[in-house]
Amino acid sequence: MSFYRNAVWFVKGLQEYTKGGYETAAKHFVAGDLDVNLSGRDFMITGANSGIGKATAFEIAKKGGTVHLVCRNKDRAEEARREIVEQSDNQNVHVHLLDMSCPRRVWEFAQSFQENHSLHVLINNAGCMVNPRELTEEGLEKNFATNTLGTFILTTALIPALKKSNDPRVVTVSSGGMLVQKLNVDDLQFEKGTFDGTMAYAQNKRQQVILTERWAAQHKEIHFSSMHPGWADTPAVRSAMPDFHEKMKDRLRTEAQGADTVLWLAVSASAPKHPSGLFFQDRKAVSTHLPLAASRSTPANEERLEAELEQLSQKFMPHPQ
Repeated sequence: MSFYRNAVWFVKGLQEYTKGGYETAAKHFVAGDLDVNLSGRDFMITGANSGIGKATAFEIAKKGGTVHLVCRNKDRAEEARREIVEQSDNQNVHVHLLDMSCPRRVWEFAQSFQENHSLHVLINNAGCMVNPRELTEEGLEKNFATNTLGTFILTTALIPALKKSNDPRVVTVSSGGMLVQKLNVDDLQFEKGTFDGTMAYAQNKRQQVILTERWAAQHKEIHFSSMHPGWADTPAVRSAMPDFHEKMKDRLRTEAQGADTVLWLAVSASAPKHPSGLFFQDRKAVSTHLPLAASRSTPANEERLEAELEQLSQKFMPHPQ
């Protein structure tokens, strides 16, 4: 079955996820959707020093929004900030240093951020695809710690701040790669069988889509969405998937094309007219499963995913001083 899923997915990708796919979809975009003034609105973007995160940050800054870049690497983050400020002529761009794979630090950051800032839109963009299997200093598998647990903690910890704002939104940058994975709650940290970083990443991205659906049902005041940016030519793709990049480089999207739907979900008036909790590709809500792919999970397993993340995240919650 997984061979079928992979084959169907790749054919779909060649048609839809490439630069050509974007250009076809863009013919149906509503031209004025991104003509918005974002002054007075606060945006947090994780993994914002390159690729899709940086492209999104730049567009938001250009439209007058206040941007909080959450990054791991100080020099690259400062460099990105300088570029964004220079090109957008917007000084309201701030750097916050955080390693998303360290759950305790994610908690601490979210708590201190809320004491000093308001937040209208959270964009969960940071991600990693680490191969071979690697553990963090807390003993967590690195992909899971960053992509799933880090995203879970940051989002749940910032929900109170979001609820205080007008038109609050959470956009999670998932991946079409999640279509080849069925949720596996029995092995969240990939301890069984042969480890494959690409499949670990795809499993994490499936988990993000499920969490988005669950959060949407629980927190009606916030508009949640997840999305697939398509196959874009970013530093992350170049370093994590060099063979894929080499084969596909002439057909990959630009960073701005990959960021388009992130931006649309974060800023347009059209996006929240869609129900909360959906998965988007090129400004359209799309199915979270391939046809006949047997990738659906049971509600009980989805509930278990959230319960296990909740339990694990509590272990790292800093005790009140």
